[in-house]
Amino acid sequence: MRTSKVVALAVAAGLGIGGAAALPATAATQPAAQHHSASCRLDSNNPGLKHVIYLQFDNVHFTRDNPNVPSDLEQMPHLLNFLTSNGVVDTNHHTPLIAHTGNDILTSLTGLYGDRHGQAVANSYRYYNPDGSTNSAASFAYWTDGVADSSVPTPSDSSYTMVTPQGKNTPAPWVSYTRAGCDYGAVSVANTVLENTTVDINKVFGANSPQAAEAKADPNKATTDYVGIGLHCAKNSALCKGAGANASPDLLPDEPGGYKGYQALFGAKAVDPAISSTGVVRSTDGTPITDSAGNPGFPGFDGMSAANSLGYVAQMQESGVPVTFAYISDAHDRHAAPYGAFGPGEAGYVAQLKTYDNAFAAFFSRLAKDGITTKNTDFVVTSDENDHFVGGAPTPANCDGVTVPCTYAQVGEINANANGLLATQQGVTTPFKLHADSAPNFYVTGDPSQTDPATRSLEQAWAKVTAVNPISGKTDTVNKYLADQTEMKLLHMVTGDAARTPTFTSFADPNYYVYGAAANCNSACVALGPAYAWNHGDFSSDINTTWLGLAGPGVKHLGVTNKVWSDHTDIRPTLLALTGLRSDYRGDGVVLTGFLDGKALHGTLRASEHQYAQLAAAYKQIDAGVGAFAAATLTLSNKGVSSTSAGDATYLADEATLTTLGNERDALARQIATVLDGAATGHHRIDDRTADRLVKEAHLLIQQAQQAAA
Repeated sequence: MRTSKVVALAVAAGLGIGGAAALPATAATQPAAQHHSASCRLDSNNPGLKHVIYLQFDNVHFTRDNPNVPSDLEQMPHLLNFLTSNGVVDTNHHTPLIAHTGNDILTSLTGLYGDRHGQAVANSYRYYNPDGSTNSAASFAYWTDGVADSSVPTPSDSSYTMVTPQGKNTPAPWVSYTRAGCDYGAVSVANTVLENTTVDINKVFGANSPQAAEAKADPNKATTDYVGIGLHCAKNSALCKGAGANASPDLLPDEPGGYKGYQALFGAKAVDPAISSTGVVRSTDGTPITDSAGNPGFPGFDGMSAANSLGYVAQMQESGVPVTFAYISDAHDRHAAPYGAFGPGEAGYVAQLKTYDNAFAAFFSRLAKDGITTKNTDFVVTSDENDHFVGGAPTPANCDGVTVPCTYAQVGEINANANGLLATQQGVTTPFKLHADSAPNFYVTGDPSQTDPATRSLEQAWAKVTAVNPISGKTDTVNKYLADQTEMKLLHMVTGDAARTPTFTSFADPNYYVYGAAANCNSACVALGPAYAWNHGDFSSDINTTWLGLAGPGVKHLGVTNKVWSDHTDIRPTLLALTGLRSDYRGDGVVLTGFLDGKALHGTLRASEHQYAQLAAAYKQIDAGVGAFAAATLTLSNKGVSSTSAGDATYLADEATLTTLGNERDALARQIATVLDGAATGHHRIDDRTADRLVKEAHLLIQQAQQAAA
């Protein structure tokens, strides 16, 4: 879900890619069917490309959660057929860790893992205060915000929400487009828009601004007016110029190469009049997009259904915004009263998916009438993560949801009170705060070291905690994998802000959602939580494997395929390769050359296509957070962290092995990234000898990790 259950607030290679430098930026609004600005150049390597439409779902599945019930995408045939007929759907696509909406979307946008963009623990996280206590902050905050903790006047942690390993503000994903003269529309996409009416409004507009005054007087109306919708303008953009006083400086203080003289429109109150002559934006069914009180503007993140998000995208494209990035809310939760979760095939779930399918049918039809098609538009569609359904068997057993609705007597994640279970089962009452999750992060009070007895005894105790599953009746071990800070570093979970690094992370049984409460079980420590039934965050194949769809100029027509292993970091470099644009920073992803026509690749990348793909595949397996190397080291970490040998010898030995493996991985990843990036940026081709040598070294490193974990 877009909102957090905790805080309730709404390369390495391949990013410096493309053969053309960014062009001088100007823009003009043109009528439908002549949408693109003459100064927005997206076709240096890919003739005819004029538009980019990027859509990221919240938890929408290609695979079936019940073998009898068609999957989410199968129940949206207008979208699925569009992608498979005009491009490719990669079903071997993966999340980073931790697999949550915030981290996953930000990784997709930036091409950076969480350790480099700053939000490895999402959708909220905790941070240490100087006295060893911790506070909670939201992952969702505007790009240049500091730590987004509205519970205190000034957070003790002065870092950016989006922070690099060097403590700088993470480079922004829209810059490649705006520098190339292209306006960039942001529809509910994480941290590229205002996320709240507290810290975000104060940061962007000022604490004494009229917007801040409205936020204090009427926060619901301020959400409608200022949150969720944005437009990052190219220099001299007609849209921003025409907005007059509604335009704000688009400030990026740490952007490589500087970023001065750019403006942005923040919120529907500024954007809607700029893109609609009536000042009202309509959904794909023609209904005005409003909040629950009927005010035109942003309807809330959970209100960004396919009809609403796609309505905004179409209106932006028709108004001269050639690059649009949008978020679409999940379809398996009830977003109106009575709130709760659906199970696969339930009538309400099927009905919501039908509305999504209708929205895509109307969207593609509307775009086609405007001349926006796969002949001139690259479409990128993906989902942040899969999620794991928690519930009993459906009735009737042979229900398919479409012709025979499913019903469930038991639906809901299994909530487990970590404090209570540790105290009652293990006699451990070490003080800690928990970032509640199916992959809970433990922040031990006082911020002790990894080898501190308080840390080690808590880790060892948590590894033994069990729970009686209220659905199956069986006794489960709640933890599946333990990762201390050594392993979290290998999984790209240690950021440039030391204060937000957990003491350790548990990847739990995917059926469980672990929270912190009283150190007793006077109230049940294990219970079904019917408000939520779709868990994610864990290290689990059904969660970490999702899908990626590509269609448009430069994309091969491959239909559905699982032949290329990819993850969210690869989306940005692949899209930049298609558009011929450069990035001002290196990322962690690779260009997915296997999905692209050779004619869409510039010289050195096309000349090295085979070697690049071979080396990129090996690189992903050593560097990705859910790749083969990560799977092996996490298994080894769990063995060591949960061990209770004399003198903690097993733990110390495994830590030494993990440290050595990590150093070797980082060094090899840097070598491979340099070679890949050189080809992607047009500096050199990759010769067979170099590719073969580095691939062999990667495979050997994975074997060493697997042998150590065995």
